[in-house]
Amino acid sequence: MEKYDGYIFRPKDALLGAQFLFVAFGALVLMPLLTGLDVSVALFTAGIGTLIFQICTRRQVVPIFLASSFAFIAPITFCVQQWGMAAALGGVVASGFFYVVVSFVVRFKGDEFIHKLLPPVVVGPVIITIGLILSPSAVSMAMGKGAAYSSTTSLIIAGITLVATIVAISFGRGIFKLIPILVGVAVGYTASLVAGIVDFTPVLNAAWFAVPNFTAPEFNLNAVLYMIPVAIAPTIEHVGNLLAISSVTKTDFLKNPGLKNTLLGDGLATSAAALFGGPPNTTYAEVTGAVKLTRAFNPAIMTWTSLTAIALAFVGKLGALIMTIPACVIGGIMVLLFGIIASVGLETLIKHQVDLSNSRNTIIISLILVFALGNMIFDFGFAQFSGIGLGAITGVLLNLILPKNFNHFSEEK
Repeated sequence: MEKYDGYIFRPKDALLGAQFLFVAFGALVLMPLLTGLDVSVALFTAGIGTLIFQICTRRQVVPIFLASSFAFIAPITFCVQQWGMAAALGGVVASGFFYVVVSFVVRFKGDEFIHKLLPPVVVGPVIITIGLILSPSAVSMAMGKGAAYSSTTSLIIAGITLVATIVAISFGRGIFKLIPILVGVAVGYTASLVAGIVDFTPVLNAAWFAVPNFTAPEFNLNAVLYMIPVAIAPTIEHVGNLLAISSVTKTDFLKNPGLKNTLLGDGLATSAAALFGGPPNTTYAEVTGAVKLTRAFNPAIMTWTSLTAIALAFVGKLGALIMTIPACVIGGIMVLLFGIIASVGLETLIKHQVDLSNSRNTIIISLILVFALGNMIFDFGFAQFSGIGLGAITGVLLNLILPKNFNHFSEEK
């Protein structure tokens, strides 16, 4: 399998497909653990979402796997706190339709439309706010606030988890380089076992076969309006991941099946996931890394990955075992993860050489950051805009409204 030859479904690829799920597993289950969603449902919707994506790109299927999107961790957590889980899921359904709308705009306007509407000066700070807005929650979990065990024990285990993850990222080789989160969780979980803070009672009581705890969404206008702009950042991430897999397979997927179809698949996958009570889907960069490592370019392998995820979703003891992971282990991962997300936003600004001496750029970035991180609220009676959603909308509007020929601060007298 040294080049992309299209979709070839073969039973002998089943084991290889299961291997790719192992690569995605850590990130896939971490997102629902952080937001209170059901892990088994996340497995199910990752499988269903990837199959939907493949159907939408059937003329030239992309060898990529879709699963839980980290960009939505903070927004979903906020929505759950404000309006409840069902309303948060309704917001995710609406976000999926945002992708669909963008896909049709791209279909008629071309790919350049996205870059004009969402330039780096808007996308960069929005990603930064996604990473930082819930950083206090990460610290709180790492410190063990509200836990049955001591804060000292919690900090030690969170620190061990954090160090293990950093080591895996920095010095990992082969498959370990692709699964640093899973490595960190495994080491932190082992430390938790040694400390005696893991309760296996839920695993003993769980059945081997169990239907995932599917949850129906509710549509709350405030939650919908808050969540839709959050899809701005994953839309750009989607483009980046497609460029990456195109580079790996030496096949231009932006041309065929085209961004119009991949965005459609991602959007429908996200909405379908939320309809079942699962997290929004996104294309997984770590799986792309595994594709590069194994040179397994046949997209049908991802079909086997999807079928494996769906099958595991019905193993009740697996879901119960994942839920025994202590909060301090998750906190240790979150401390790094949220910072990494924020650094991706900084990288976006630096990579695209956004001029911060330009007053226009400074105004856009400043208001996005302050509105989102300061929790500014615009209440219009029928709905509220706040947090990341308000920051994203503000950035898009300012980019469209402010003149392009602002003087640099350095030129002002």
